[in-house]
This record gives sequence, structure tokens and C-alpha cells, in this order.
Amino acid sequence: MANDQPMRIALINSRQDKAGLNIRHHIERILDGNEKAAVENGHVYDFYDVEERLIHTSAVDARIDCDLVIFLSRHSSVNPVPVLTVHVTGNYRDAELGGSPRTLAPAAPAMMQATLRALARHCPEGYRVSYEVTHHGPTDLVHPSFFVEIGSTEKEWTDPEAGRAVAESVLSAVPQDPVPLVGFGGTHYAARQTEIALTSRGAFGHIAHTREIATLDEAMVRSMMDKSGAVAAYIDRKALDKADLNRVSGMLDALSVLRLSESEITSLGHLSWDTYCTIRKMAGAVSPGARCFIHALSGSGTPVLVRANPVLLAETAKTNEPDLLKNLDDLPVVHLSTHDNRLLPEFITVAENSSEIIHALNTLCVKIIRREEITATENDCLIITKVRFDPQKARKLGVLPGPSYKELAGGRPVVADGRTITPDMVSTRSEIRVHIPGLEKIS
Repeated sequence: MANDQPMRIALINSRQDKAGLNIRHHIERILDGNEKAAVENGHVYDFYDVEERLIHTSAVDARIDCDLVIFLSRHSSVNPVPVLTVHVTGNYRDAELGGSPRTLAPAAPAMMQATLRALARHCPEGYRVSYEVTHHGPTDLVHPSFFVEIGSTEKEWTDPEAGRAVAESVLSAVPQDPVPLVGFGGTHYAARQTEIALTSRGAFGHIAHTREIATLDEAMVRSMMDKSGAVAAYIDRKALDKADLNRVSGMLDALSVLRLSESEITSLGHLSWDTYCTIRKMAGAVSPGARCFIHALSGSGTPVLVRANPVLLAETAKTNEPDLLKNLDDLPVVHLSTHDNRLLPEFITVAENSSEIIHALNTLCVKIIRREEITATENDCLIITKVRFDPQKARKLGVLPGPSYKELAGGRPVVADGRTITPDMVSTRSEIRVHIPGLEKIS
């Protein structure tokens, strides 16, 4: 979803910013061949510097021919920690630190995520890496942009290891099929969004701090989406109270913005975004509010529904649902569940896999049931014999409710009124017959 073609990138630093000068020094040395480093992306880099602080620049890229602007900067904090960060600029309210009020700069989610990941690879010992939420100026930018920063004191700003780490990260950043998102909630360092970006395809543009939620309106949310080129939104639900959560959810619904949970983002794998969107629509048609769980399905294709034998699937889930779900990871399918996690018999795959999937699902279910239940085969019919503890039989034999019931249900005999009661004496047998075409081929 990102443009992976070579770009012309403008690198801008302030002459009064020691961290920016540190980063630029190492980028120049690498590009000049004086320091060895991997420069993998083929981009063209142009350097620009300004006298004022970067946050107070105005129209700084208006006359620059480029595709992307990266600001090389220091990071300051009232609670200083060694940190390497990336973020896009903008103001949700007043413009106390440069830029214009209620204005957001164009974001570059793909390259920002790629740089964040590169920072994680090159990060010196003692530093951590993180997104920051959207804040400060400049906001009147023409091109997509972001800040990459060293924090948080002069010791770190002038640290050559930190400068080199950021330089290598900028020069080696290559997007990996990102899904551009906006984020709502969290602290200044956007912990959940950072974790998502480092472990999945979720690439954030604008992120709103928890304290900003109460002041957002639909126009600002729309601007977050537009300036980020986002296809969906993520809400850090644990970082918001009920009122703020309802407020954000309501605005996203009003704007028809897709919301993704962290598990949905991380489960995208290598599935194309268009295919994923089609799958979500199909799932909603099967059961409104159905949840999608992607297994080994990847790439693109024409999604199709396949329906497993509902009795066989239900019995397998009763027998060992964790094992069933674990083994689904080997199949190119999406399984569906209701909002309360009840497994649905409908699965989604792509057309070229559909003929094999039913057989694969049947095979998986039969193997789990045969391993853990009493079974027999009669032509294409799987006969499952259920043996269950019967409390009524136990009471008739003088067994009192309590620990003895647990022992008998667990297959162990007990003594009641001086008489040994075995599990067979207090059990009930029933049969479930499941017709499975091709059962004789399942070993």
C-alpha cells in the first residue's frame, strides 16, 4: 500500500539543534563513503538547514522539489529518558509550540513506520524507540513529513552512537507493505501504537493523545484520516474512559471509518488490504458483527465462503477447541466467530483453494475427535460415543453431591455407604452420527 519507488527526500535540520547536527553529520559521512552502512532504498537525499528552531519554521518546503521531508531534531521532555522517536506534526487545539491552531501536517505513515523499525534494529544500548503523538509545528507543509529525534538531554543529543543509529535508520528505511492507520488514545509515547507498528503492518500517521480526545470533532478526525492517507483507525481502548471511547467511536461511525482492534491489525499477515476488506464484508453478511481470524491465508484473490459440517465442527470445538484453532494456522482460511466468540461453521478462503479446504477441515476435525473421543466408522458416517457422568444415577446409588461427583466425573471410583461405585455405574452413553463424504479416505 506504499510507494516503494525511489524518492527525493529533503533532510532538514536547524543550525541551533545539536541532535539535528549530530544526525546530519553521520548521514553525510555514510553517503560520502566515510562510514560503512547499508543504504538499501535508492533514494536521493538533499540537505537543508535553517537558523530558527524547526518547530517555528514556516512554509519551509514550499520551494523544495521533493517527495518527502524528514526533520532531524532533538527531543526534550520534562521526564528525560534516552529515546529515539518519530512523529508527524500538527496541533489539535492551540499552537503553543509552532504551527497553526487546529491544523495537521501531511503524514508519511509508511516511511515513518519503516524508520521506527530501523531505529529498533540500530538502537544503541540504553535507548528505547517510540512513536510520539502528533504535536507542535510546523503545520503548513506541502509534502508528507515527519520528525526523527534523539532525546532527551544534551548528553544524548551529542551522543555519536545515537547520531549514527538515527542516520543508519533514515538511510535504510524500507516500507514492508504497510496498512496506514490513525490512532486514538495513549500517552505521549503512544506505547500501543508503537508495539503494533513494530510487530505488524499497522503504520500510523496522526495519533491523538488521550487528553486531546474531548476536543476532537468530526472535521478534525476527517483531517487525521485525510492527512495520513489512512484506511482505518485504531483506538487504545484501555487508555480512554467510557465517555471518550463512545465519543471517538461515534465520530468514526459517522464518518464510516473502519475500526480495527490490535488483534485484527496483527493478524493481517500478508493478506492484501483489498482482499481483507472483501472478507470483512462477507463475514458481516454471514453474521452481523462477526469477527474475522486470519490463519495462513495471504496475498490476494477472490474470497469465497465454504461451509464446514456444523455438527462435526461443533463436536470438535467441544472436544478440544484450542487444538482446533491452533491447527487452523496451517490452512489458508479465515475463521469466523460471533461477538461472544462462538465458532461459526462458515470459513473464507480464496477461490483456488475452495475445493481442498472442506476436505482439509474434515480431516482436521476427524483426527482431533478420534484422538480424544470413542469413535467408530460406518461407511461415510463417523459415530461418536459420548460417555458422561450422570448425577441422577449417582444419587440413586447413594453418592452425595460434592467431591465424590468430581472424582467420578474424572473417571475415578469412590466409596459410598461402604460400597465401591465405579464411573461406569454412574455414566450415560449417547451416540452422535456425522455423515462425512469421503470419510474412508481420512486415516
